[in-house]
Amino acid sequence: MANLKKFEENPQRQLLKAIKGTRCVMLGSPDHDHHMQPMAPQVDEEAGIIYFYSDNTSELGKAVLKSSGVVHMCHIDDDYQACLRGALHPHHDQATLDKFWGPMVDAWYPGGKADPKMLMLKFVPHDAEIWASDKSMLGVLFEVAKANMKDETPDLGKTRQVQL
Repeated sequence: MANLKKFEENPQRQLLKAIKGTRCVMLGSPDHDHHMQPMAPQVDEEAGIIYFYSDNTSELGKAVLKSSGVVHMCHIDDDYQACLRGALHPHHDQATLDKFWGPMVDAWYPGGKADPKMLMLKFVPHDAEIWASDKSMLGVLFEVAKANMKDETPDLGKTRQVQL
């Protein structure tokens, strides 16, 4: 269940922590004819930036190299969802590449950090819409039943737009 107190106090920090704690997000492409794809986020909470290791021969990699631009990124957990909009572009800083490198990343690049296909992407979020719920499954069922009895909509949580 999402912590609604943190949601109210500092939704930006809560959002970055949620993304940092997830295995993957759905990342859009600057070519809006392409579908979103699952990517493993590497979050720099202090800077508010999200990095991704990609492949310069993939559809996404080619699109970013051709034209950086504004994209959407989606994060979905059972009780916490967010859609972020921001700038996505190639990132060539060796210190950043080193900071987030590990065995999981290494498995995708046979040539290691110098693999010719490796492309780091930098996502700088501008804004987001966030939905959070502190309801358990039992709480959700109760809210739905109550709403049906009173001819109302269920109270399942909170939503807000934030600047990042």
